[in-house]
Amino acid sequence: MKQSLQLRLGQNLAMTPQLQQAIKLLQLSTLDLQQEIQQALDSNMMLEVSDEESGFTEPSEPAETVRQENDYGELGNLDTPADIPQELGVDSSWEDVYDNVQSYTPPQNDSDNDDYLFQRAPAETLHDHLAWQMELTPFSEQDYAIATAIIDGINDDGYLTSSIEEVHQGLLSQIEDLDLDEVVAVLHRVQNFDPPGIAAQNLAECLSIQLRQLPDDTPWQRQALNLTENHLDVLARRDLNKLKRALEIGDEELNHVIALIRTLEPKPGRTIAIQEAQYVIPDVFVFRVAQEWVVTLNPDIAPKLRVNPFYSGMIKRADNSADNVTMKNHLQEARWFIKSLQSRNETLLKVARSIVEHQKDFLEYGERAMKPLVLRDVAEEVEMHESTISRVTTQKYMHTPNGVYEFKYFFSSHVSTDAGGECSATAIKAYLKEMIEQEDQAKPLSDHALSAMLKDKGIQVARRTVAKYREALNIPPSNERKRVF
Repeated sequence: MKQSLQLRLGQNLAMTPQLQQAIKLLQLSTLDLQQEIQQALDSNMMLEVSDEESGFTEPSEPAETVRQENDYGELGNLDTPADIPQELGVDSSWEDVYDNVQSYTPPQNDSDNDDYLFQRAPAETLHDHLAWQMELTPFSEQDYAIATAIIDGINDDGYLTSSIEEVHQGLLSQIEDLDLDEVVAVLHRVQNFDPPGIAAQNLAECLSIQLRQLPDDTPWQRQALNLTENHLDVLARRDLNKLKRALEIGDEELNHVIALIRTLEPKPGRTIAIQEAQYVIPDVFVFRVAQEWVVTLNPDIAPKLRVNPFYSGMIKRADNSADNVTMKNHLQEARWFIKSLQSRNETLLKVARSIVEHQKDFLEYGERAMKPLVLRDVAEEVEMHESTISRVTTQKYMHTPNGVYEFKYFFSSHVSTDAGGECSATAIKAYLKEMIEQEDQAKPLSDHALSAMLKDKGIQVARRTVAKYREALNIPPSNERKRVF
């Protein structure tokens, strides 16, 4: 084959470092964005936090919600006597006398205000609670070791996962000539710890322990104890006739016994093992001004950055030293980062406004008024690609008068209605939840009946679709929702 040189023209799409950085910032959550900004501040000498107020202020926002640039305002002449009346009428208020009264707002930019987040003690676990009680109990050295082994075998629900024999066998290597009765005796002492019902091996024992700890004059205690120890499986099958014969009581007495059992805690460990709350920081705020819905960015999610004027002024264009080249690179990276951050905020605000424009009825009337919405609808409106909209709506949250919702919550599939319109899946779930809450608990609605009721409302939903939505709401089927007593 003969070799030759050829000249060809073509176009290729290449992702520049600036575009890669913009896409990376766009898909970050609020917490990840704050970490990324802090990392950029630590690594780039040209970046610094501006002393001015951070965030964005929309011109459409009412004047009352815009915080002044100076948190304390301008102080007047303190020597001048204030024109304050000596007395005010009983039916008058301070605002009636002074029209320009402004409430004091504490400084928002002081980082020391967030120290309480790091000073909070970790949430107490169930094992910590039990170990604290064990330290207060007068145990011998041997009983202390047995109690420690028992507490180690308790799960988060408060049940002893290991049998007494297994605990005994595990302690034989540490304590010679250990008797099984000694382990049982220590177990009974641990079962008297708080919360009631702890260290039980099954549900029947858990309920029985709680009943024994009630006062002796508690009504129906003896019958309830008999039921939990001997006939709990009959109660699970809802065989009321067999229960009445076994307990030798009537319908009214049985209702009292079951009502007493319902006051007990089947999982005592969950009353102590409280997980630390995870707080969601909204990216945008939605509020109503007159007849319009206004969307603004949360000014606290990211500080306002700028290029350090002192270091940028040290750059000499004619100098090609290594230090000057490094400073030029840092300056360029700082400008790219600030521009990418501004682009992220503008895109986030644009998408949020588009979502609010489509879901005004939801903001007005709630979940039942949610309209069908897909990523393509927003992408076409804001003239962006669907992949960009997907990145914007992931792990981004919107604070509305109805609560805090993720952006993706407003996107849902739809089904057809008899009128030729569409109904979103979120609205259908709201209808299902409302109908199930209003049903007769003695005769709960089946999925087929729920489907028929939705058809009466003009919403064509199959029984299998109703079952899928019901499971998404964590609602059990009709046979498990039925209450016969």
